[in-house]
Amino acid sequence: MEVILLEISREFVRTVVFVLGPMVLASYVVGLRRADDPMALWGGIPESWRTLNVTCMFISAIGFLIVFQQLLFGWESSVVEGVGWPWSGEVSEGGHQRLLIAFLLVLIPSMFWLELTSLHIRTDAIWSQWLVIGCLWLVVTGNLLLMSFGWSAWQSDASGSSILPFVGASMLAIQVIINDGILWVWKYPW
Repeated sequence: MEVILLEISREFVRTVVFVLGPMVLASYVVGLRRADDPMALWGGIPESWRTLNVTCMFISAIGFLIVFQQLLFGWESSVVEGVGWPWSGEVSEGGHQRLLIAFLLVLIPSMFWLELTSLHIRTDAIWSQWLVIGCLWLVVTGNLLLMSFGWSAWQSDASGSSILPFVGASMLAIQVIINDGILWVWKYPW
């Protein structure tokens, strides 16, 4: 069976991130303004952890920018195009398509988690709880794919600074995987 890959260009991935990235930030502004009690969005995260958590948000944002800059501006397009997943073996194309999937899984659910959390606060239903958790874990999946892409690039020595996308994705993981996907879900008073 032959798999047909849709050709995704570097410019297309850049455009998607340039559009969706600000939409994520806008969703936070709108969501916080619309929330009856914005502090309720912290869930069960103790107040003593919040300064560290906000610091991790900035570290994660810097990590995201490192991944974005390195893979979509710093490296040659042909190098990125030839990067596969660690489990895919040798590849010669489809790197931008893989990168797009990872970015979409990070960005699109990130636009919705705050509004879904507000919905859960209003409804306090089991289905709304699972919508929030599912949304956060889609972002976790996207972050794991970004880390895998960075790892694969590093292992194949795709570029002279090939460790940077993996480092950037790992910085993003501090917030996405540890703080949101694990701690926030665990501490939230469902």
